Amino acid sequence: MRCLALIAFLAGPAFADVPVVEAVTVNGSNVSVTLSHPDTGWDHYADGWEVLDADGNSLGIRELAHPHVNEQPFTRSLSGVDIPAGTTTIFVRARCNVDGWSETLFEVDLTQ
Repeated sequence: MRCLALIAFLAGPAFADVPVVEAVTVNGSNVSVTLSHPDTGWDHYADGWEVLDADGNSLGIRELAHPHVNEQPFTRSLSGVDIPAGTTTIFVRARCNVDGWSETLFEVDLTQ
C-alpha cells in the first residue's frame, strides 16, 4: 500500500517553477535585478519584479514584456526607484505570468 501511495505522489503534477531573484544591485535610484526562471515562451515566463520596503510597501515595479527563453539568468534595471532616506534594507520579489508573485523575498542590505 505504501508503494502505491509513493507511485501516486510521483506521478502527480510537478510543482510550479517560480522565478528566482539571483542578485540585486542598487546605485542611487537605479535597481538592477538578475532573475532566473525556466521560461517556456509566451505561455509561461517571468513577467516582472518588485522592490519593497521593510513594511511591504511597493517602491517600484519592473514589468517584463516578453519571455527570456534563451537568456537565463537575465538582468533588467528600473530607474527612479524612490528609496526613502535612512532605509537600510529593501526586498525584491519576482513574478511569472502563470504562478503570480513568488513568496520568497530577496533581502538587500543597503548599508554595505
